[in-house]
Amino acid sequence: MFYEPKNGHGLPHDPFKSIVSPRPIGWISTISRTGEANLAPYSFFNAFSTNPFLVWFSSEGQKDSSSLAAETGEFVANLVGRDLAEKMNRTAVDSPRGVSEFTYAGLTEAPSRLVAPPRVAEAPAALECKVTEVLRPKALDGSDSGSFVVVGEVVGVHIDDAFLTDGLFDAVKAGNVARLGYMEYSSVESAFAMRRPRWQDD
Repeated sequence: MFYEPKNGHGLPHDPFKSIVSPRPIGWISTISRTGEANLAPYSFFNAFSTNPFLVWFSSEGQKDSSSLAAETGEFVANLVGRDLAEKMNRTAVDSPRGVSEFTYAGLTEAPSRLVAPPRVAEAPAALECKVTEVLRPKALDGSDSGSFVVVGEVVGVHIDDAFLTDGLFDAVKAGNVARLGYMEYSSVESAFAMRRPRWQDD
């Protein structure tokens, strides 16, 4: 089949998010200027640079995470391991501003080293980030997409030593959780290695 999004797809549910998957989950913790912690998962999240280390998350519409990150200039991206999937899902609740998703989901706030927002103590890894910019992407016709893309430079990295194997972070052991389409998720259960080809070797 082929369809143009502007004309609809004719399927029971929109397949776009299922096609562009799996998507790593940015479990974003922020804090207000008055000290109220916020925690929410974002499936539009990824890393896109290693020099410097840059990550981004995108909020469809202004939500607490994007507004607090923009306001304070800081956030933490916590890794969702398989054992935390259900608690991560609880933090997606549409709670009123000021309600701690940490408490609601039964999670522990752990202090960060270089930023004010707490991190999820139970997470296999966490990235402390300082905001470098907030982007407002446009549609093809130049109209505002309504999305807020928050870009952050990673200034600190936390790794639970239990998830290091021979000095390497073990994504299989952590069971990194990713978002698929519809109501589906996946976790890393196996991995395989391939070396990038070199022209002179062929």
